[in-house]
Amino acid sequence: MTEQPSSTLSAPQRLQHFPIALIAMVMGLGGLTLSWQKAAYTLGMSPLVGQILLVVTACVLLMITSIYLLKTMRFSSEVMDEFNHPIKISFFPAFSISLLLIATATLELSPGLSRYLWISGAIIHLLLTLHVMTQWIHHSRFKVQHSTPAWFIPVVGNIVAPIAGVQHGYTEASWFFFSIGLLYWLVLKTLIFNRVLFHDPLPEKMLPTLFIMIAPPAVGFVSYLQLNQGVVDSFARILYYSAMFITLLLFTQLPRFSRIRFFISWWAYSFPLAAFCIATQIMLMKTGSEFFLLLSWLSLIVVTFVVCLLLLKTLRAITSGALFQPD
Repeated sequence: MTEQPSSTLSAPQRLQHFPIALIAMVMGLGGLTLSWQKAAYTLGMSPLVGQILLVVTACVLLMITSIYLLKTMRFSSEVMDEFNHPIKISFFPAFSISLLLIATATLELSPGLSRYLWISGAIIHLLLTLHVMTQWIHHSRFKVQHSTPAWFIPVVGNIVAPIAGVQHGYTEASWFFFSIGLLYWLVLKTLIFNRVLFHDPLPEKMLPTLFIMIAPPAVGFVSYLQLNQGVVDSFARILYYSAMFITLLLFTQLPRFSRIRFFISWWAYSFPLAAFCIATQIMLMKTGSEFFLLLSWLSLIVVTFVVCLLLLKTLRAITSGALFQPD
């Protein structure tokens, strides 16, 4: 059977193949929002930019969630296929991470709303983490080829919780989530490096997910400072400079990444870069170093450019129908 041209796809067909991975778009926008909010304090940028980005992020989350709920009602079998897929299952917790990010972004604007979003996001993320890990433990279909950096999302995403959790007074709960994310970051990192080094290379479509490896130490640094009363101690530096090294390593691969045609997995570039941008701005606040000032500006420019580029390419893929092709 020949593949139907993208331009002739009907609305039901587009809905049927609406990808759960698109929720990563909200994580990227949420990360950019927090980067600009932090820049209002560290770089003297206008707080209006962060406020506008927050509204955009919330609207995109609402839109994607509504469409996917409609897909759940209309095409439940396709949704279950994604929920049971060895790789796609990892993107469902991106929804709860998005709630936690928006909870962080609304801390000053509306503490009450932020608390509600944090509690909802934390509970949903814990349930999804338990489900995904149960699938891993009692698997009958997972193979080495299924292990990709996207596996970091459900488990390591727990590290995001303390950023707003501590501010709301949930200190012990924040330590609980931080411990889960940190411990299993090390476990999964070992598995991913084993897959990359000793097995078939990642397919082109999944190569952008390598950038996800920046996020655990970068977000871990931000969360650890919340839990450690803002003190940049030796462990905090280990987390930050680990993120810096992985960022440098991946940027040396830019010629390779630049040859990859657009997939929705490109959004894996956005949130990790935003996390490193935020961590760098915190280092600037703590040290006052000219080096971190320069790196803060550079990382903010890079992540803003990357997200704008991703938005443009995603809109083109949506209008052409290329985003809604079955795998």
